[in-house]
Amino acid sequence: MMRNSILVGAILSAFAAASWGAMFPVANHAFQYISPFYFTIIRYLPVALILVVILYFVEGKKAFKLNGNGFKIWVYGTMGFTIYNLFIFWGQDLLGDPGVLLASIMEALAPVISVLILWFLHNNRPYLFTILSILGAFVGVLFVVTNGDFSLLFGSGRLIPLIILLLAAGGWAAYTIGGPEFDGWSVLRYSTLSCLYGTLTALVVVVAVSIIGWVEVPTLHEVYMVRYNMLFMIFVPGLLALIFWNQGVKILTPINTILFINFAPVTTVIIQVIQGYKISFYEYLGVFIVCLMIVLNNLYQRMMIKRTQPPKHKQKVQKKVNNPETAY
Repeated sequence: MMRNSILVGAILSAFAAASWGAMFPVANHAFQYISPFYFTIIRYLPVALILVVILYFVEGKKAFKLNGNGFKIWVYGTMGFTIYNLFIFWGQDLLGDPGVLLASIMEALAPVISVLILWFLHNNRPYLFTILSILGAFVGVLFVVTNGDFSLLFGSGRLIPLIILLLAAGGWAAYTIGGPEFDGWSVLRYSTLSCLYGTLTALVVVVAVSIIGWVEVPTLHEVYMVRYNMLFMIFVPGLLALIFWNQGVKILTPINTILFINFAPVTTVIIQVIQGYKISFYEYLGVFIVCLMIVLNNLYQRMMIKRTQPPKHKQKVQKKVNNPETAY
């Protein structure tokens, strides 16, 4: 039974990560007709509505009670569905075709950035090896964004999109960190309420920038032109991937699930090659470095956890003492 559960968790996590890698080429085609801001809203409003209906029938009205967690769920929802979703596609669109792969890499980099967030918020200083892994991952990112010529970072308008993409990755990292704070909540409940509050916040932002005139409102014809893109984005990387990833984290634990995030940039590379986009040596190198840093850091963390844990027989004694039901 345990092996079956692990297999299910692995399949769910791999599917979610691969679908996230596929969404960037799909989005790139859609940006020929509508802005990334409206692309995000049109994509996630149906997702939020579907999740609300599912949550209502599965867990009932009581699942919508916030129990004093209203501000917290709004913050994490805003990080995941406003900052991340708006910024990741905005940055991708600003960079054009090269932004497709870079946005996918930022998706994979989010767990690494979460280490920096925890360090900043809780003074939880990571291991030196982890810090070096983060620096190595950023070098990989720079290879992709500059195509090996680092001078392009400052002279070709790529720095601002890179910062926007980093903020997006930080938003998703913060959202991922927030999940365990809602003790007793199901995966569906956290996914639904965070998506609902985050998407409504994103809607307010998009309406505001449209009124100001910064973003052009798409016509019905333009929306119709991206109907197939939207169907894919709503049901695969939007609805299914969100639930599958959170469930995978619950089954496998974060340290195991994180490894599957490497499927995102790899899937993006495969799709771009099929579409005829010529990926340079430096872009391949950047993807390889980022994935390698994630894997090496994960292996190191496992080693340190194993080293700091007491022997199994001592764990059993400790568990027996701490549990009143088995103390005698």
